[in-house]
Amino acid sequence: MKKRGDRMEIKQGNQMFYVGESETNNLAKITYLLDEFGNYIIDHTYVSVDLRGQKIASKLVAKMVEFARLTNKKIIPICSYAVAELNRNEEYHDIIAK
Repeated sequence: MKKRGDRMEIKQGNQMFYVGESETNNLAKITYLLDEFGNYIIDHTYVSVDLRGQKIASKLVAKMVEFARLTNKKIIPICSYAVAELNRNEEYHDIIAK
């Protein structure tokens, strides 16, 4: 598979954002749940071998942050990648639920 990098479209699904043909046939995804306060709990991030090394997971987290800000919600990361990515980037610290 050829690398498409920035031309990858991130689509919104049911409690997820993904790259690929559909929610069930995706090459990368970030999934979330809602807690009782309406916060987004990021519970899983996945990138297929074909797309690794293209910062797709980072773009998925950025999309989730954008979505949380748009909907005026906070994020509770439990996926280890999301925890690391949100803590690593200062511009995301405001969106993490305390």
